[in-house]
Amino acid sequence: MFRFAHPELLYLFILLPLLLVFYLLMVGRKKKAIAAFGDPGLLETLMPLRSPRREAMKFALVLVALAFIITGVAGPRFGSKLQQVKREGVELMIALDVSNSMLARDIKPSRLQAAKQAVSRMVEKLNNDKIGLIVFAGDAYVQLPITTDYSSAKFFLQSIDTDIVPVQGTAIGAAITMAMKSFTPESKTSKAIIVITDGENHQDDAIAAAKSAREQGIYVHAIGMGLVQGAPIPELRVPGEYMKDAAGNVVISKLDEETLKAIAKAGEGLFVRASDTNVGLNTLLDEVNRMDKSLIEEQVFSDYDEKYQYFLLAGIFLLLLEFMMLERKNKYLLKINLFGR
Repeated sequence: MFRFAHPELLYLFILLPLLLVFYLLMVGRKKKAIAAFGDPGLLETLMPLRSPRREAMKFALVLVALAFIITGVAGPRFGSKLQQVKREGVELMIALDVSNSMLARDIKPSRLQAAKQAVSRMVEKLNNDKIGLIVFAGDAYVQLPITTDYSSAKFFLQSIDTDIVPVQGTAIGAAITMAMKSFTPESKTSKAIIVITDGENHQDDAIAAAKSAREQGIYVHAIGMGLVQGAPIPELRVPGEYMKDAAGNVVISKLDEETLKAIAKAGEGLFVRASDTNVGLNTLLDEVNRMDKSLIEEQVFSDYDEKYQYFLLAGIFLLLLEFMMLERKNKYLLKINLFGR
């Protein structure tokens, strides 16, 4: 099994295209400076040792070296030993609403960002429990299957945004049904679904879905994101503007608290309304910790072979090669003519 010890460092790869753009701008400025000084063809004869190809090769070596170094510091590793691990815990499925209304900022920095931050903090507090992620708007999708790999859970959580689901809406019932199917089959472990949504414009029978989940021994909790008085929804394509309806009026997204309370009641779970300072996952985590813990057995890679040193050595070698490569042509090599008399 391949994984990175520090996957967040892979974001440093964004530096490579930025450096490439900077290099191309500098090359363009150098050409303009030469053209402003005189005729480029004539000036070329006055600079016989100048080598644009060598300059490009040196820059390419730096880029490739940085790519190797970034990969190395991210900590590539391969699982080398498969082991059966026994743990006691519960299974949790987080169903996160990613509809456009979750962009409203009545909860700072936004409903969606506050929910993501709270889930990330909750994952850090889990111990031996399994967790999975489902995103939903007009339809529901599994973002992360049920797992005890908390690093992967936080990694996938970072990539969640409103454009991850193509169909808009708030299909809470579909999300609960999808979560029910995503638990470990035939497992007797205690199970719970945590729905995080503003509950607005729900388009299916979420209460019936919650009742069905409870009949299968699954608790359904609900966290209401937003305030009852509501807030406008930012228009991402036009900064500073807000979404409007067909009549041109600004759309105000309000928390549907009553529906979420009914869903939690049907699932025999808790309803918590989020605020600017507390999303409410800590309250639900306390409830989860009171659930009966069952034995979880799974196969995991217990030992990993670190491979970062190979990437770092390759990067350092390329940097040394770039350092030794001259930017100009070698005047002594230019005198050698293998095909002359």
